[in-house]
Amino acid sequence: MTFWRKKRVFALLLITFVLFLFLSSSRMLYPIRYQEEIRQNAAKYELDPYLIAAVIRVESNYKVDEQSNKGAYGLMQLMPDTSGWIIDKAELPEGYKNRLVEPQISIELGAWYLSWMRKQFAGNMVAVVAGYNAGHGKVSRWLEEKEWDGTMEGVENIPYGETRHYVQRVLYYYHKYQKLYGEG
Repeated sequence: MTFWRKKRVFALLLITFVLFLFLSSSRMLYPIRYQEEIRQNAAKYELDPYLIAAVIRVESNYKVDEQSNKGAYGLMQLMPDTSGWIIDKAELPEGYKNRLVEPQISIELGAWYLSWMRKQFAGNMVAVVAGYNAGHGKVSRWLEEKEWDGTMEGVENIPYGETRHYVQRVLYYYHKYQKLYGEG
């Protein structure tokens, strides 16, 4: 390779790297799919749509047919028992039980559950996110028994490593979505 050809290749690589750095904070790397369904359910259940989007991103990365090893399924990765409980508690149509993998249904059930936990945890969204992963009963116990103080600063005290990591990831995407898609 000649000297000038090497310089052109190097310049091209440098430009590509700079473009990658520029795009790494763009909407292309952090898409939000099912925006209308998210927006509708966020309004219906008085939630921040970016929180719902962040939960979906971490749970299924917007893959409708995603199923976990533990049996959770759909965009919002709800367990079958939890879905049934939500449908009964929220008095949603019985027909939902046969359509749990549909994006609209999954988002509605997940949004209702997030909203219900927000009330249970007096608006503490960090506890809500932890509850979505570990279960609201476990998080309630951690808070009552002072194992965890319910704050992001104290996230290292969450007894389950999976839940600690989950909370950090959801809140990372939540803030990223707010920055990229938020007003202003």
